[in-house]
Amino acid sequence: MAGENNSTVIKLENSLIVEILGINNENLFFCEAKLNLQILQKGNIIIIHGAKKNRDIVKNTIIQLSKELKNLDQKNQNSFQEILYMQINNDLNEDNIKNFTVAKTSKLSVTGKTQKQNEYLEALYSKQIVFGIGPAGTGKTYLAVAAAVAQLLEGKYDRIILSRPAVEAGEKLGFLPGDIKEKVDPYLRPFYDAIYELLPMDEALRKIQSSMIEIAPLAFMRGRTLNNAFVILDEAQNATSTQIKMFLTRCGKNSRMVVNGDPSQVDLPKHIGSGLIDSMQALEQLSEVGITNFSKKDIVRDEIVSKIIDAYESYNKYKSDLVSSYDG
Repeated sequence: MAGENNSTVIKLENSLIVEILGINNENLFFCEAKLNLQILQKGNIIIIHGAKKNRDIVKNTIIQLSKELKNLDQKNQNSFQEILYMQINNDLNEDNIKNFTVAKTSKLSVTGKTQKQNEYLEALYSKQIVFGIGPAGTGKTYLAVAAAVAQLLEGKYDRIILSRPAVEAGEKLGFLPGDIKEKVDPYLRPFYDAIYELLPMDEALRKIQSSMIEIAPLAFMRGRTLNNAFVILDEAQNATSTQIKMFLTRCGKNSRMVVNGDPSQVDLPKHIGSGLIDSMQALEQLSEVGITNFSKKDIVRDEIVSKIIDAYESYNKYKSDLVSSYDG
């Protein structure tokens, strides 16, 4: 790869040309439209003309996708456009993306895709208590479970405990069919989804049946002392300060406690306040605590997720301004 004045020349590996350029060069046309570039192709050579920052975004996208295509262990590979959006949103280059490997099992390897994700992963390996705060789609749950699985397989912990508050999001548990496990399991389904993606099905089931991996509502944590365990509380915006304190004080010898949540998605009744931010602020001075605040730039789901969040924020601001104008 070489750059000169207002152009960048990139030589592609022949085996990767189709995956990188897309069908009928659709990825190149997408870059031209999105970043106001002119891109020419001659065999396995592409020449990019335009602003240097935008040329670098395309170059870094190709570097990252090439690495993922050649990594046979990485089965949840990102598309060209997904990586391009992450490069645009984070203005990263290949030196900033540390590709901090979390879970490398017979099934999957997981890496951080943004600076914040990498900071979060490092905290999940180095801090005893970790807070992950931010909007949906930033990888809080998935990365925490991936780190937990990796460290379980490495023998750093004897078990993983995954927990969520069983709070109804506009629906009532009592009207659901089945016993308490059948009523609560839908709230814990994201944990099962992550586990089954990270481990072969038979291995995941064995670990769940043997209680090496335990998935339970937050209420089941009360009265326990958790030693040699990696423990995750997800959707913590739906827990009170007292509940989060109860959760964190379950921490025993050689245990790691993770608290994740999105303060903008509280499902608690209005008279019951969320304890997520209060708990984080109460503990942020402790050296054992690591805090990662994710933003919209860290959303790694489909681009529509960012658009949905922007649309809701704009609408809420419009409603707030409207109310203010009437009050005035």
